[in-house]
Amino acid sequence: MPSHQGAEALSASGRSSEKLSLPTLQSKMKSDPDGYESELILLYSQFKSSLELFQQQAALNFTSISGIGSDPSVAKDLGDRALILAHVTPFYPNHLADFPKQLAGLLSSASRSLPSGLRCHVAQSLILLSNRQMIDIEETLALFMDLQTLGDKPLRKLAFSHVIHSIKRMNQKHKNDAKNRKLQNIVFAMLQQDDEAKAKRALTTLCELHRRKLWFDDRTANAIATACFHSSPRIMIAALSFLLDYEKIEDDDDSDASSGEDDPNPQAPHVVINKQAIYNAHHKGTVSSKKKKQAKLQRAMRSMKRQQRLSSENVSLNNYSPLNHLKDAQGFVEKLFSRLQTCNERFEVRMMMLKVIARTVGLHRLILLNFYHFIEKYIQPHQRDVTSLLAAAVQACHDMVPPDAVEPLFRKIVNQFVHDRSRPEAIAVGLNVIREICLRMPLLMTEDLLQDLALYKKSHEKAVSIAARSLITLFREVCPALLIKKDRGRPTDPKARPKAYGEVNVSSNVPGVELLQEDDNNEEDISDAERSSSNDSDDDHDNEVDVASDDEENQLYGDITGSEDDELEDHKGAQNEDGDNIIDSDDSDVSDNDDDDDDYGKEEEEEEEMEAENEDVNEATNCSSKTSDANVRDSETRGRGSKAKKRKLSDFDGQLLAADSSLRALKRLAGVTMGQTSPNSTDGILSNEDFQRIRELKAKKDANDALVKHGLRKGIPSSDQLSTKRVDPSKLEAHVKKKMSKEERLALVRAGREDRGKYQARTSVKQKKTGGLSNRQKERKKNLPMAAKKAKVARSQLEKKKKQQRAGKQFRGRKAWK
Repeated sequence: MPSHQGAEALSASGRSSEKLSLPTLQSKMKSDPDGYESELILLYSQFKSSLELFQQQAALNFTSISGIGSDPSVAKDLGDRALILAHVTPFYPNHLADFPKQLAGLLSSASRSLPSGLRCHVAQSLILLSNRQMIDIEETLALFMDLQTLGDKPLRKLAFSHVIHSIKRMNQKHKNDAKNRKLQNIVFAMLQQDDEAKAKRALTTLCELHRRKLWFDDRTANAIATACFHSSPRIMIAALSFLLDYEKIEDDDDSDASSGEDDPNPQAPHVVINKQAIYNAHHKGTVSSKKKKQAKLQRAMRSMKRQQRLSSENVSLNNYSPLNHLKDAQGFVEKLFSRLQTCNERFEVRMMMLKVIARTVGLHRLILLNFYHFIEKYIQPHQRDVTSLLAAAVQACHDMVPPDAVEPLFRKIVNQFVHDRSRPEAIAVGLNVIREICLRMPLLMTEDLLQDLALYKKSHEKAVSIAARSLITLFREVCPALLIKKDRGRPTDPKARPKAYGEVNVSSNVPGVELLQEDDNNEEDISDAERSSSNDSDDDHDNEVDVASDDEENQLYGDITGSEDDELEDHKGAQNEDGDNIIDSDDSDVSDNDDDDDDYGKEEEEEEEMEAENEDVNEATNCSSKTSDANVRDSETRGRGSKAKKRKLSDFDGQLLAADSSLRALKRLAGVTMGQTSPNSTDGILSNEDFQRIRELKAKKDANDALVKHGLRKGIPSSDQLSTKRVDPSKLEAHVKKKMSKEERLALVRAGREDRGKYQARTSVKQKKTGGLSNRQKERKKNLPMAAKKAKVARSQLEKKKKQQRAGKQFRGRKAWK
């Protein structure tokens, strides 16, 4: 039919003998636009007449059997002419200037009354014109959004893909913000309508554009979040699911995306960049080979930098959520929470709303005190999806919430999950939840509760013991003082404590100067440890000298010690009578044993050393006076040995070792003066070297934080990192063995039988044997042992006889010595 009409249309131009079809005419019009201008005018006039006829029939609601509305040939002819005119429109822009508007008017006015085939043909023609930039996407966006609401599935897919790819093509080179804003206003207006079909298609388009990072701005994210308050429950569920499952969406484009062409082949071998390769590229080979090696290294370096950049972008986007761009996060959370309290939706929908609220509270560190009391009534071990509820409760906790508001929820988790009659799975989950909550709010934990929970480390259940040990490990870093001495281990900071509620660190000095002070304190601790080790070695040497001169000291002070030992019993009787000579309780416990005296003397020596370390400067400056005082006291004690009642043994030891202690004090003073800092650091003025050290310490701290963030080094993440981090409910059930269903057990059994052959009886296996003789058949043909020996002897004799016969017939040659 189209070929006959095309031939009739060409009769006026003198080409009636040429039987041209519409595709052939289309190719010839493209190759020679001026030569086929008359044919174009005829085709366009026929299209306009058919279009006017169709509009009149639609206006009169013509539905007869022979009418246009039911005649497929007329609809097909109109669609074919629309397609051919759309193909040749770029070659005749003046003649077909009104053609795109006519197609758009036809679709907008009679899209529901058009047959499905004709509607698809007209939509394809309009898409072709839009791709050739004959009509702007701004004029057709509302039309294609309305076409998606029709019940035609192929047309809905066609219109949706056209909208997405048109906006992608528009933002390919650079983003046109003004035009994007106009298009967003059209889609946002559709999203706010009460019509569920239009609002759903608008939300689907916004979500897809946001996922493809085409409209990756605050306006789109806020529009998607606003859809959570739509009157239609389906729109609300769709918006909530997108906000929750955004991180699970893979950023993969369609098959026609051009990003795959630019990416390098991941299977291509990379150059190993090491010192040897760099040396070979610059020092070995000819000039041309060096250039090739250097170019290869440069390509490898560019590839590595690109991969690092992409990986860093992926890491930064892993924790991204549209909830980050909320303009009024507090109002959004309060409005959604009020709807959650009054809605009668099913449990899954309420769980989605609760997760979105918890995620927003944790992400923006909001305060919603009624939310914790609302979750508290669902905290039961037998509750449906209890791990998701607990994950939401953990996500909503942060350091800006008052601990008193979360304490009832925390106590209920402890009481409901962690007790002796609870199942091991529930105990493990409860301990993991407690650890995550205490990581965000350590002020909730008390000393008695922590010590009780730490006892679960001895549990025979692996999941429970691991969870308890992880809780102990956390508080070794956060607050070791709450643990008993056995559980503290070797903490990095024994004096660590959590910040009080509302406590912040206000910088009142040069940024980073605290790092410099901490580094100086660490160096002082190290130097003190070294000095103490050196002092211990000096003490050991002094002790050796003391042991060598022990006999002389006993001779010198034998009378004094003997007299004091005799006066002990007299003093016990006269203690109550004489009030001036009151004796300490420690003195009355001194025994007459020489070994006890030595032990006590050692303890007193340690006390003297501690006092000497605390008063180094005073001892050093007054060392001469101390020695003289020691000599005076020594002489006085010798002179009034009979008059004194009882003195401490430490007095005599101190008199004896006064000179040695003063010498050690001088050594310590010399070490302190050698290790003192510059006066610039003490008077608050920092030098260039100090600023350089601050930069180095900052870089080291940032590197450590990065390692902790990526899990390469253990550490406590900051509050900002915890707020952006998502809590995975499956990690709360780590190491928990779940009971398998019957289907899972059967699948596991079948998986173990894959390598095993089919069961067969032994007789059937023997009957199917196709090889040689079996071992039993071979045994029947074996000779007896004696017969075998005789056969072997006979065989050897026969071989020897044959050898002799062969040797007699051969000429062996004449020997030289005969």
